[in-house]
Amino acid sequence: MKGFIQTIKNIWSIKELKDKLFLTILLLLVYRFGSYIPLPGVDINEVNRFIADQASANSGILGLINSFTGGSFSRASVLALGIMPYISASIVVQLMGLAVPYIQKLQKEGESGRNKVNQITRWLTIGICLVQAPAYLTLVSTNILRYDPSSAYAFYLLPPTSFWFWFPSMIILITGTVFSMWMGEKITDKGIGNGISILIMVGILADLPRSILNAFETDASNGIFFLIEMLGLILVIALCIMIVAAVRKVPVQYVKRAQTSSSSYMRSVTDSVRSYIPLKVNAAGVMPIIFAQAIMFLPGTLSSYFLDNDSSVQQFFAKMADPFTLEYNVIFGLLIIIFTYFYTAITIPVGQMADDLKRNGGIIPGIRPGKETADFLDDILSKITLPGAILLTLLAVLPAIVRLLGVEQSLAMFFGGTSMLIMVGVILDTVQQINTYLLNHRYDGLMESGRTSRDIS
Repeated sequence: MKGFIQTIKNIWSIKELKDKLFLTILLLLVYRFGSYIPLPGVDINEVNRFIADQASANSGILGLINSFTGGSFSRASVLALGIMPYISASIVVQLMGLAVPYIQKLQKEGESGRNKVNQITRWLTIGICLVQAPAYLTLVSTNILRYDPSSAYAFYLLPPTSFWFWFPSMIILITGTVFSMWMGEKITDKGIGNGISILIMVGILADLPRSILNAFETDASNGIFFLIEMLGLILVIALCIMIVAAVRKVPVQYVKRAQTSSSSYMRSVTDSVRSYIPLKVNAAGVMPIIFAQAIMFLPGTLSSYFLDNDSSVQQFFAKMADPFTLEYNVIFGLLIIIFTYFYTAITIPVGQMADDLKRNGGIIPGIRPGKETADFLDDILSKITLPGAILLTLLAVLPAIVRLLGVEQSLAMFFGGTSMLIMVGVILDTVQQINTYLLNHRYDGLMESGRTSRDIS
């Protein structure tokens, strides 16, 4: 504890780091404050009473969406769409980079190219908001907060079908997403960590205390079961850290040539410097789960529009829309494995890595430079991707497993899935950046020896 307190003092003794942390915390407080400001015409007191009485707004697919916005989605907040349209736009732009030559050209142009790609992503974010905003308003008025003049819940101070509700609400929802995007980019540039990821993490983390409290109240008569739940949550966090940080070191030897001279002779000395290439066991990160989840959203959404409620097909799609059913998790797991291999293949260019090694005089001991090196790296990547994909799948379906064991539903969502991986990944990345500042000023890092990764030999 004494060492931890000293580390905190060291952090606040570095003015640049202190300013970055202050700006990050300030913007996060603004983001959380905005999540409680309702859309115009919505009575926030009635909304809060509805959320307290009804669990349907916080379960299933709506619960997954709601968790990414820190509850803004179900509260009809001005930040209800959150940062998710920007995430969707970023995924689309990444996929466009595989097929659109113009995007590929921009990605290779360095800083100026990245700025243009970011600008395209921002405009695409607004385009996605133009589609999602009216869809959200329709969902709010017909599903989550139904407009019924005879209902005990008088949500709306204005009729939700009127122009004066729809038009200002659409403008505000789009502005809220753009403002969230600006805060995320400002945190990345002037604060600590990846701003967009931190905003998502804070939204997810906001629901954790309430979920633990609900589980405690539910299991108040069985304290042992609650302690087992907490122990299981700690073990899941440890598993997430292992998946996010585990690497396979590939040894590399760089040849360094130096010349020494004197008045009588000149001789050449060849030395070698050993290093390694850290290939992540889970190189795709959380993206396979996000892609798979995006596809799993479709069946439940489409079924409500095109199919009869009494049909067997409708019942099947209803199961596919429930993240706690067997059908959902089997298909979800298969999609995660497929997307893990797909995303790893497009993000880890083994051919370019082999060319860079050859150009810089680096060789893998026992492997010839060029194509043979590329094939060797590809073989290692294929072998470590399979266990990484299996662990990622296990983590993604774990909420459904622990739900069967009796864990309270809101807490079960934190036993893996996208939520826990994002939180662990963002926290490790932020700690690593803080460590860099501390080590540069000759202070001890937050973690022992400043290490934030686990090596897999």
